Amino acid sequence: MGDVKDTEEADRHPGAAGPPAFRAAVEALRGCRLRPQIEVEPTPAPQRLAPYAYALEAVVVDGEQELADGRLVLLHDPAGHDAWRGTFRLVTLVRAELEPEMAADPLLPEVCWSWLTGALGARGLGYGEPSGTVTRASSHYFGGLADRPAASQIEIRASWTPREGRGGVPDTAAHLISWCDLLAQVGGLPPAGPGDTSVVTLPQRRGPQSR
Repeated sequence: MGDVKDTEEADRHPGAAGPPAFRAAVEALRGCRLRPQIEVEPTPAPQRLAPYAYALEAVVVDGEQELADGRLVLLHDPAGHDAWRGTFRLVTLVRAELEPEMAADPLLPEVCWSWLTGALGARGLGYGEPSGTVTRASSHYFGGLADRPAASQIEIRASWTPREGRGGVPDTAAHLISWCDLLAQVGGLPPAGPGDTSVVTLPQRRGPQSR
């Protein structure tokens, strides 16, 4: 199993500071162990969305190929936030390349959204106020680029409020694992464990990006 990278730079990251509940939530993220195909590391967090924020970026890899990537941001407002209905919020972006015929499926947006809620539900996580968008885009090449095959991408942007546990701290490690389940699913990886039927993988992509 792989570790979330914990470097001296991350120790100096502004997101590692804050009130005790936020620090505990961040430490849980940084100590989480993940499947080896998903590489996760800290990244600069947005500073205007909440008084405290911490961010991670991830890449789903298969050998030297990147199958999907994403970003997960933990926000915290000790005073609470009416729209969140809580003091914590998780915000995510997930992207992956698709076969054009898969991208043309009219049910794809609903299916991708169900992957997000299903990943959270499969681990029994409590959450509220989910919101987001699923966007699909296609690129067709002409002229000097005509040799390139058409490319399609799916993009999931979402946010939700994790239920707070003891000391007002949500189980951020479990939410991170669920988010990585979503990344793996969008990237086309098989389920992490035997008997896990909650993951329905995408068809193999044509020419994943080389690292």
